[in-house]
Amino acid sequence: MASNPERRAALVDAGVEVLAREGARGLTFRAVDAEAGVPVGTASNYFTGRDDLLRQIDARLHERLAPDPEVLSDLLNRPRDRPLVSAFMHDLMARATRDRTGYLALLEMRLEATRRPGLRASFTASVRGDLEYGMEFHRATGLPGGDETVAVLYLAMLGLLLEHLTLPGVLDGVLPGVSVPDGLVERIVAAVVPEGPGA
Repeated sequence: MASNPERRAALVDAGVEVLAREGARGLTFRAVDAEAGVPVGTASNYFTGRDDLLRQIDARLHERLAPDPEVLSDLLNRPRDRPLVSAFMHDLMARATRDRTGYLALLEMRLEATRRPGLRASFTASVRGDLEYGMEFHRATGLPGGDETVAVLYLAMLGLLLEHLTLPGVLDGVLPGVSVPDGLVERIVAAVVPEGPGA
């Protein structure tokens, strides 16, 4: 296996682009090579197979979609209340919207995991780890609500992100006077998160 880390990263990012645009069926080494602008056969020197490439795409997507440490630090200077949870959810929506390709690739990973047992196991562990981290973060920072709050927020935001990034017109005008997606984020947080710090 080739070991040039910059080339590997470029190939993984090219894989993200192909996965988001073409779906898992279009994710071939040849397509990744073409997207990265490298000679045919390059990707096969960096990945043992499609499962290896998909696992590395999964890891890369978690990096690309992770919160900016500076933004996180600024947010954590605020009171631990419902408006702070709302700010975190707005940041999540903004990150997914900015890197729409990355989020669409993440959705494609979910679909491909239903077809590939090995990927399902690793991707389930990855996503479950993110959810558990979110619960621990929520507890450790003293945000209102507990694990159930985080689980319901996770499910509601997943649905909002799915609709907003794939079929945005579905949500337009559903709740008159509520903007998409910002107003819906506020409604979700108000419905799920208790008032008061550490409530």
